[in-house]
Amino acid sequence: MDIRAVFGRNLKHYRQRAGLSQAALAAKLEIDRAHISSMERARQNVTILTLWHLSLALEVEPALLLEYRDPEER
Repeated sequence: MDIRAVFGRNLKHYRQRAGLSQAALAAKLEIDRAHISSMERARQNVTILTLWHLSLALEVEPALLLEYRDPEER
């Protein structure tokens, strides 16, 4: 599986778990909502810095966003 797809699935899971819309998460990061959408759809390469900022905004460890397993199993 493509790591971008793994990341996108995990990002969406933790965003929803946090009760945030794409727009709300984008506002926290001061980026466009479309950027969040493209990351969740595995259309965007993500930098380490973006990964870090997302983990802080979602209050999860950065590694969880890259973990290759079904987040529903947690």
